[in-house]
Amino acid sequence: MAGATVRLYLKDGSYQLVREYEVKPDRVRFFSTEREEWEEIPLELVDLARTKKDVTDHQEAVAKEDKEQAEEDNALIEAEKEVQRVPHGLGVYYLRGDKIETIPVAGSKIVNNKKRSVLKAITPVPMVASKETVELDGENAAVRVADTRPEFYFRLSNEERFGIVKLTKTDKKTRVVEIVEEVPVSKELVEKFDDIDTFKKQEGELFFKIWPEKDLEPGEYALVEHTDGKINLQVWDFGVGEGTPKPPDSKKKRLLWPF
Repeated sequence: MAGATVRLYLKDGSYQLVREYEVKPDRVRFFSTEREEWEEIPLELVDLARTKKDVTDHQEAVAKEDKEQAEEDNALIEAEKEVQRVPHGLGVYYLRGDKIETIPVAGSKIVNNKKRSVLKAITPVPMVASKETVELDGENAAVRVADTRPEFYFRLSNEERFGIVKLTKTDKKTRVVEIVEEVPVSKELVEKFDDIDTFKKQEGELFFKIWPEKDLEPGEYALVEHTDGKINLQVWDFGVGEGTPKPPDSKKKRLLWPF
């Protein structure tokens, strides 16, 4: 037997580290990696069964590692091909099976809380912060996603925050993206989102792949891009469930990069 360094076990429980060995009628001849020379030992002292099992286990472990490495390499190659197919325009792209679909920008609007505005106007010292909501018209997004852990590509316009948020339906057939409050006295704007935990992987300059850490429950969601303290929100909405068609089959391996 020849190959990588293996353990030639003896019946007393000890072993010799050898590069190769061969079994003779009454002895075992082996090349010692410690002494760098050929040696012989009586066959009756050698535990051949344990030695062969150790060799087999090692070979199986190496074969498994090689297979996993090959699968990982193939997945990286396929991932790179996928990235090359994403359009170069700014915005969000959804990976629907093996196809890349452009997600249109949603038309958002700012809705004032009139009651709070009146209170602020008649109070000498503002004690109640003004409150506004950023909303989307309609109860459901046009884009429906069957995958509960959808993958998106995001080409940003600037170095800004981005992520996936859950939307809240209102009784006015709209969906709330965020709540904006103005802090009394300081006038600081505070934006509140129902953020979804995500993985993010940078694929290029201002170019990212993003997907949820956990399965999304049925409901309305959006990818958002914004700057803290400024009302410059951009929204790309999508829905999960509620009549969404089944996803196409995909055998793609998911690679995880926490961000």
